[in-house]
Amino acid sequence: MQNDECIFCKIAKGEIPSTTVYEDNEFKVILDKFPATSGHMLVIPKEHVENIFEISDENAARIFAVVSEMAKKMKDNLKFDGLNIVQNNGSIAGQSVFHFHIHLIPRYEGDTVNVSWENTEASSEDLEETKKKIMM
Repeated sequence: MQNDECIFCKIAKGEIPSTTVYEDNEFKVILDKFPATSGHMLVIPKEHVENIFEISDENAARIFAVVSEMAKKMKDNLKFDGLNIVQNNGSIAGQSVFHFHIHLIPRYEGDTVNVSWENTEASSEDLEETKKKIMM
């Protein structure tokens, strides 16, 4: 099912033009109109799901197979130095379009992309406590 108000649903239906790199019955891969670097792609499911918490395990597996295939093609043909695979969930995490999608961002020596955080060290006790909370 698609959402008539969602920009990615409109792109998936062809109502909004995009530079499509790959498409099948379930997914569309497009070049980002506002790329972080040259070759920045978005892998979008055609079915509207807002985030990782709504996507089925089966669709998640299939979309990541597409991500892997596209990443290999990019590596062979774009000659980049590295690759970020980014998927944001919720505004606080940087999600701005509330339709599940995965960014493939080629990284080139000297580019200005910043995907980072400050590392902190957790104690063994903190790690065990967090593990217990997750596995409840």
